[in-house]
Amino acid sequence: MWIAGAAPGLKIDWTRMPTYNTIMAVAAGVGLVLVVGLGHKVLRGRITDHFEGWALAFGVLGVILTATGLHMTLTWPLAGQGFPFDNIVFGEPSLAFGVLLLAAALYLWRKGVLIAAALDRPALLARTAGPISLFVAGMGLGCFGIAAAGWTYTLFAAPPQEPISGAFADMPLLEATFISGLYVLVGLGAVLFPLALRSKGGRLTTVVGVCWGLAGIAFTLFGALNYFTHIGLIVNTM
Repeated sequence: MWIAGAAPGLKIDWTRMPTYNTIMAVAAGVGLVLVVGLGHKVLRGRITDHFEGWALAFGVLGVILTATGLHMTLTWPLAGQGFPFDNIVFGEPSLAFGVLLLAAALYLWRKGVLIAAALDRPALLARTAGPISLFVAGMGLGCFGIAAAGWTYTLFAAPPQEPISGAFADMPLLEATFISGLYVLVGLGAVLFPLALRSKGGRLTTVVGVCWGLAGIAFTLFGALNYFTHIGLIVNTM
């Protein structure tokens, strides 16, 4: 659990503190990787049909992130235990990404044939994603804010009761730097996204892809690891 200031004898009433940022991290990570993968295939002309499979993948991940992010954002389920910042850190970005994935899924399901037939795919993507790219950039700035808060207040430091991550409890800046660094990568890609669309497959597109690809892989692996560490934390603090 990414919280700060945990005492050695920490006890948590888990009936009042739903914890599901495990599946959120995995879904967000895989979503970033898939966005990069599809973008690469489309811009390089390596996909001409079967957009339905991508639409299904985006739709599944979008439902998970929208549902969990919306619940966390609107009900603040973590606030009762004194960690309301987790709702901002995890809930709101997940909600935003989930809705974006759902919109992409709908577009790919209904209009994938337009992408396949387009003579100038980068121009088509720029026209289609241009308006929403402003929101993507805005959330990128928000990711910078989350990263800065993580470093300033060491929000992501694991308590000693958490397996593996808890071994570094006396070095709170270590995990804070890791998680904040991932938010910086996501934010950098998001802020550059509108410019990358205008570059129509130029170097900025590669930079965005690298940022999101690395962050996606890291979030996926870290979220998968947390299925063990969070279970251990729950057992150790009941």
